[in-house]
Amino acid sequence: MSSFDLSVLLFLQLAFILGVCRVTALVFRRLGQSQVVSEMIAGVLMGPSLMGWLAPAWSTYLFPAESKPILFAISQLGLVLYMFLIGVEFDLDLIKSRLRSAASVSLAGIVVPFALGALLAYYLLGESALFSARTTLLQAMLFMGAAMSITAFPMLARIIFEQGLSKTSLGTLALAAGSIDDAAAWCVLAVVLASFQSRPELAFYAIGGGLLFGLFALQFLRRWLRPLGNMVEARGEISQGTLVFVLLLVMLGAWFTDFIQIYAVFGAFIMGIAMPRGKFAAELHRIVYPLTTAFLLPVFFVYSGLNTHIGLLNTPYLWFLACVVLLAATLGKGVACYAAARWHGESHREAMAVGTLMNARGLMELIILNIGLQRGIIEAGLFAIMVMMAIITTLMATPVFERLYGGTATARTRQEG
Repeated sequence: MSSFDLSVLLFLQLAFILGVCRVTALVFRRLGQSQVVSEMIAGVLMGPSLMGWLAPAWSTYLFPAESKPILFAISQLGLVLYMFLIGVEFDLDLIKSRLRSAASVSLAGIVVPFALGALLAYYLLGESALFSARTTLLQAMLFMGAAMSITAFPMLARIIFEQGLSKTSLGTLALAAGSIDDAAAWCVLAVVLASFQSRPELAFYAIGGGLLFGLFALQFLRRWLRPLGNMVEARGEISQGTLVFVLLLVMLGAWFTDFIQIYAVFGAFIMGIAMPRGKFAAELHRIVYPLTTAFLLPVFFVYSGLNTHIGLLNTPYLWFLACVVLLAATLGKGVACYAAARWHGESHREAMAVGTLMNARGLMELIILNIGLQRGIIEAGLFAIMVMMAIITTLMATPVFERLYGGTATARTRQEG
C-alpha cells in the first residue's frame, strides 16, 4: 500500500477503534470495571483472537501488516502523554512519609514474583512456542522475572484517582510501591535487552543514564520550572506558548529514556513529576487528559491485541501452563504484597487493597510483553499466555476495591461516561 492509501485507511482504523472501545466500555462499566480493563479486552477482540477468526477478510483489510508501524507510533504517543499525566499527579512529599512501608511492599512484590517467573522460565525454555531459539537461559529467566514483577502503574493510579484516594495514606503507599516496582522491573529489562544484543554497556547506559536523568529533572528542572507555575497561578490558565514548551520537554524526556533503552514512558513520567503543582498541574490535566485517554491510549490496546492470538493455546498443556502462570503471578505479587503491608502494621482492609492493586498487571505488562515480542525474546504463544494473565489480574482489581471501599469507582465511571 502507498503512503496515501495508509493515511486514508488510518482514519477508518481510528473510527473503528474508538467505536469498539466505546461500546466495550459501556458494557464493562455496567459490570463495575474501569475503562482500562474494557480497552484491554477490546484490543484482544479486535485482534486475531476474535475478529481475525470470525471475519478474517475484514480483519486483513482493516489492519494490514503495513499499517502496524503507524498504529505503533500513535500508541507510543498516547502512552507517553498518559504517563506524563500520571507523573503530574504524583506527590513526592507524601511518598517520603511512607517510604519504609512502600519499600517493603515493593521488595516483596519484586522478589517473590521474580523468583517464580525465573523458575518457570528455567523449566519452559525449551518450548519453541514460548521462547525464541536465540534466547539464553539467563535472558529467559530475567525477562520472565521482570514480566511477573511488573505492576499496572497507570491502572493503579487511575483506580486510586477514581476512588478519591490520591492524597490518602493508602493511595500514597500503593503509588510509591508501584513506582519502585516498575522502575526495578525496567532496569532488569534493560539488562535483558543489553544481553540480547551482546552489548553489556547498554545496561550501564540505561541504569546510569536513567538515574542521572531523574536527578537532573527532580533536583534542577523542577526548580527552574517554578516561575512558570507562579505565572499560571497569576493568570489562571496556561498559555499556548507554555503548553508547547511543556510538551517539548515531555517529548525530549521520552526520547532520552527511549534512547538509553529504559523506555519512553519513564522519561514522560519523570517529566510529569518535575512539573509545578497547583493550578499548573490542574490546567495540564484539563487540557491533555481527555484527548489522551479518549483518543490516543485506546490505540495501544488495539496494537497489543493485534499481536495476541489466544488460538495458539491449542493444547491442554498450554492451557494448564496459562493457569500455572496466573496462579504464580497472583501468589507472587498479590499475596506477597498483602503480607508485607500487614507486616508494617496496615489493617487487613488496606493490606488487601494494596495487594490487589499491586497484583494488577494491565498496561505496563502489555508494554513489556510487546518489547519482548518485538525484540525476539519470546514467541507468540507465551505472549498470549502472559496477556491473558495481565487481563485476569487486572479484572480482579476493581471488584475487590468495590468490596473494600463501596461502589465509589463504579458510580464515578458511570458519571464520566
